[in-house]
Amino acid sequence: MLIVGLGNPGKDYESTRHNLGFMLIDKLAHDEGINVNRRECSALVGRGEIEGTRTQLVKPQTFMNLSGHAVACLLARIDSDAPIDQLVVISDDLALPLGRIRIRERGSAGGHNGLKSIIASIGTDEFIRLRIGITPEHPISDAKKFVLDNFSRSERPIVEETIELSAKAIRTIIRDGALKAMSEFN
Repeated sequence: MLIVGLGNPGKDYESTRHNLGFMLIDKLAHDEGINVNRRECSALVGRGEIEGTRTQLVKPQTFMNLSGHAVACLLARIDSDAPIDQLVVISDDLALPLGRIRIRERGSAGGHNGLKSIIASIGTDEFIRLRIGITPEHPISDAKKFVLDNFSRSERPIVEETIELSAKAIRTIIRDGALKAMSEFN
């Protein structure tokens, strides 16, 4: 499996809403004892086993809008007749409330530039994605600024719970498939 968390590299972005994909990769890596530090295809990659399945945890280092280059390169290296079946992409989502997750087997980018880049680079939207909600209860005046802001102190416990839930969802996808995970976590 190729589990790709979307985010932006660097300390300035580390705790921003747009980096939930990286945060989940870090959680999975910590839990499974996988080091995500090997540079490959403009990404940081860690290899190990999750739920008895050989898995690569990936954090593209190209910045969000160019994530597709790293994903396409890594997919090309998978020894499989259908490498796209091995891909799971994790992203933040402004269409979902903070604390909610949604798993889909395919779909549009939904305005997310990282997903747009991946779809354009691999030529299909037929891949599993786990979307993590970031929308607060109050209106947002500037979406671009909002996604690049850090979580507030009051949001952090919700984010930690959501990352934990999302890690369980990824393990279910790996072990039992997307349909089972969708019925359990959506």
